[in-house]
Amino acid sequence: MSSSMLKKKDWSAHVRRALTATEVVASLAKVEGWHLTGDGPDVAIEKTYHFANYYETISFVNAVAFIANAQDHHPDLSVHYNRCVVRLNTHDVHGISATDFECAGQFDALVE
Repeated sequence: MSSSMLKKKDWSAHVRRALTATEVVASLAKVEGWHLTGDGPDVAIEKTYHFANYYETISFVNAVAFIANAQDHHPDLSVHYNRCVVRLNTHDVHGISATDFECAGQFDALVE
């Protein structure tokens, strides 16, 4: 892990906004296995990751927690024996932001 991942992101220096529908569709095309879920203020991107067993699932969850803490951007997780459902949206913009896709890419990198 790089030292930049160890430092919690300070969002006060960044301007976040909800992506337009066109931007969301274009961004979804760049991240494999993610899909749109919900609508209105509950809209999010979501992906189910599959694992061989509970230990691998929890290892993934712990790595996601580490990244989420460093990004100061926390997904909703649904944890099961051999899978984890990850759901991302940006509450303060009431939609999906570029941060959601940035985190999605980092989470995908954990299982590549």
